[in-house]
Formats: sequence, C-alpha cells, structure tokens
Amino acid sequence: MAETLTSLDDLKGAVDGTDAAAPMTFDDTPREPVRDALGRSYATGKRKDAVARVWIKPGSGKVVVNGKEMDAYFARPVLQMILRQPFTVAGVENEFDVMATVKGGGLSGQAGAVKHGISKALQLYEPSLRGALKAAGFLTRDSRVVERKKFGRRKARRSFQFSKR
Repeated sequence: MAETLTSLDDLKGAVDGTDAAAPMTFDDTPREPVRDALGRSYATGKRKDAVARVWIKPGSGKVVVNGKEMDAYFARPVLQMILRQPFTVAGVENEFDVMATVKGGGLSGQAGAVKHGISKALQLYEPSLRGALKAAGFLTRDSRVVERKKFGRRKARRSFQFSKR
C-alpha cells in the first residue's frame, strides 16, 4: 500500500529515500583564523573591473594602497569613508594596518575592491567578526559590471535613430 504524502518535506524525503523528519546536521566546529608566518591575513577583493590584493595585520590603523597613504591615493572623503566601513562595522577601528595593491577600473571601483578585500581579510584574521561583516553585506562581491557593447548598436543598449521615411 502506498503511503500518503502530506507536505513537500515528505515528498523530498520519499524521492531521496531518507526520512524527512530527521533533522539536518551542520558542522558546528569553530572556524580557525588564517594567518601567514608574519601574522598577516590575505584576501582578494573585487568590484567592477578593479581587483585588490589586501594584507592586514595588527597595528595602528595605517592604510597603504599601491605604496601611497590612503589620503593621497583616495583623495575624496567619500572613498576614504568606504575604506573605513568594515572596521567601523566590526568595531576594530585603528587596530589593523592594511597594505593593498589594486589594479583596474576607476577610483570608485578600486575603493570598493579594497573594502571587499579588507572585509574578507578581517573575517579570516578573526572569524568572530564574520557575523557583523556578513550582516552588513561586505563579504558579498558586488557583481555589477559595465554591460558590453552589442553588434549593430551605438552603445550597449542605444540604437541608431529610426527613420520611417
């Protein structure tokens, strides 16, 4: 005699051949910090066409991007604020030194890439900060990039002017 399915979970269990009432188990082992021999954590951040390689280590809060101080490389205060956001959300302002190399894109994309790299490196250095950084959305790569130009069009979407006569 066939058994009656009352919910989608029962259907899923019947297809898999498992009991749907059995709870799923997750790996509850705490994450280990990832650091190199010099006590640094490394991560790669990306935004638009920019790619940033970021190293963080405990220090006084000094940020060096492509060999220049943050104030010299990112002159606009908005871009400097973007770089400081991960530290503010995690509550560790002026506790880590950052050394970053960034290539590609413009200044705004580069600032976003460094921010993404800092966030990833922070959660690798101190796994307990992952929750706050993830809730703020800093660990997710912003995948929006410029749309490519299409064949037979003037730009990505702009077409030539239509003439009826």
